[in-house]
Amino acid sequence: MKGREGKKDEMSGQHPANCSSGASVMINGCIGTANSTSFGTNASTFCGRSGEAGSLGLTGLQNLGNTCFMNSAIQCLAHTPKMIDYFLGDYCREINHDNPLGMNGEIASAFGDLLRKLWAPGATPVAPRTFKAKLARFAPQFSGFNQHDSQELLAFLLDGLHEDLNRVKSKPYVEVRDGEGRQDEEVANEYWQNHLARNDSIIVDVCQGQFKSTLVCPECKKVSITFDPFMYLSLPLPSTTLRTMTVTVISTDGTSQPSPFTITVPKSGRFEDLIQALSVACSLGANETLLVAEIYNNRIIRFLEEPADSLSLIRDDDRLVAYQLNKDMVKAPSVVFMHQQMEEQYIHGKLTSSWKTFGIPLVARLSNVVNGSDIHGLYLKLLNPFQIRAEEVLDDCDTSESTAVEDISQKEHGSSPVSNGFEKHPDANGVVSPSECELQFYLTDEKGIVKESQIIMGETVPAAGVSGRLHVLASWPEKYVKEYDTQLLSSLPQIFKSCFFTKRPQESVSLYKCLQAFLMEEPLGPEDMWYCPGCKEHRQASKKLDLWRLPEILVIHLKRFSYSRFLKNKLETFVDFPIDDLDLSNYIAYRNGELSNRYMLYAVSNHYGSMGGGHYTAFVHHGGGRWYEFDDSHVYPIGLEKIKTSAAYLLFYRRVVE
Repeated sequence: MKGREGKKDEMSGQHPANCSSGASVMINGCIGTANSTSFGTNASTFCGRSGEAGSLGLTGLQNLGNTCFMNSAIQCLAHTPKMIDYFLGDYCREINHDNPLGMNGEIASAFGDLLRKLWAPGATPVAPRTFKAKLARFAPQFSGFNQHDSQELLAFLLDGLHEDLNRVKSKPYVEVRDGEGRQDEEVANEYWQNHLARNDSIIVDVCQGQFKSTLVCPECKKVSITFDPFMYLSLPLPSTTLRTMTVTVISTDGTSQPSPFTITVPKSGRFEDLIQALSVACSLGANETLLVAEIYNNRIIRFLEEPADSLSLIRDDDRLVAYQLNKDMVKAPSVVFMHQQMEEQYIHGKLTSSWKTFGIPLVARLSNVVNGSDIHGLYLKLLNPFQIRAEEVLDDCDTSESTAVEDISQKEHGSSPVSNGFEKHPDANGVVSPSECELQFYLTDEKGIVKESQIIMGETVPAAGVSGRLHVLASWPEKYVKEYDTQLLSSLPQIFKSCFFTKRPQESVSLYKCLQAFLMEEPLGPEDMWYCPGCKEHRQASKKLDLWRLPEILVIHLKRFSYSRFLKNKLETFVDFPIDDLDLSNYIAYRNGELSNRYMLYAVSNHYGSMGGGHYTAFVHHGGGRWYEFDDSHVYPIGLEKIKTSAAYLLFYRRVVE
């Protein structure tokens, strides 16, 4: 098959001796001997004789070591209409060696030589060593053999080719005038002519369009309109604003066990979105409310009580609990119960016992004045769902707080004296001391580390502090560990558990939706403040982009790589993009009746794998409705039904002439 790994080096490939010798074959252009009907119907068609028309351009690029990102972008450019004709022709006469913004023409020469090798008749896979060396010289970020981003490479290459091939030898000074109430068409044309006065190349001719950018000051309402050139569109993936989160809901009436609920919320949403979705999922009653807390190391490290806070503060490996509370007692102080039990471990070969915290903290509301009996009864009520229902276990924990307190009261008047909720046994001297067989409660700090005063049964418990929460540490005797399901009390899922075998639900979004999200008005970030000429101050203005002038070749970059304060992530969203008819008529602000706003896909740069590595390939349309996959050295035919995947990263469209 054409494209198998070959040993022929780039330097020994067949190509014209110098740039002045024109190419006899032009593909995808206006003229040429190899048109769309000359390509074969299967793989054998381009396996034939050297120089067969159907094999032209179906040449692979050897991987020099993590250079698949470069190979993918180059193959897409190498099959771009008019670019092929230009570089297979006499392009050297337009090289601008004196442009201070260029690269002495070396990038353009290296790219042109590489393109000619790829389109040489009967060529074997090319090793792009010379081009890679030039790239590393002028763009050190691409030196070495680490994996890089094909879009970043493409952006640098297009800009470098433009400056190396800029027909303007001496750039004139251009003064930008304010719109001064003139029509947008007049101002836009003025901006464009000013741009062309300084920038004129095959890249501008083919790849550059124009934005209309509108900024509005939030204070004085000053409106500033500019018209700026663009080389490609970087579109967000709006469906990725959806995020799957799992939160455990715990009732505080002692009637049901904890239940995890998986909900979908806006990724850029706020805590109020989480509460609303969770309320629906757990069928929250009209008289109930949810108190959400983050759990770490068996304690609550924070309560999520500010509705306007961003959900981005919650990471996938966090663990959240939502306590189902009575809305009528929302202003009442609460008690946070933490649990500890005695654990034995060997330290330096010696068996040692120590108290260790365990389980999910439990939360409940308190009346204004409580005593030790109330604390004990309330705790038993919260523990009721975790009780192991066995015949040998005494059912001394009722579901109502009052019954629990009554049981304690009965023990007080029984044969065994009871104090602060614990059975007491007289010693040899008749002194009663707490038994290690009953629960013991202590006031503690928020971390549950410091044991403060012990809570006595009949004595009033100190009021909650400024936080409105009382923190209590419950020390479990061994018999309680056996009577309650501590595993259930301790199980708490992550917000999102990523697994090799389990993937997030496949999200799908239309390319038109991505475009709408890109063109939507939005406020500038605090780091992108705009200097308002009216206020004479930096303001967080609102910005609106519109498509004004579309290029002949439209490159669309799908922003799959997201960066946040805590993590870097690749978005696997499936984007449903048109292949034969991308119609942008409804998305362009300026209707130029002379040019079509319809486009046809001709190349795709794909990225497979994760953020830290992965692999790049390219899909290329090669005439006659036939598509091929370029995977470094290997070139394979591919069915049209396989073009759309969630790996699509860069989309290359050409204008359809109507």
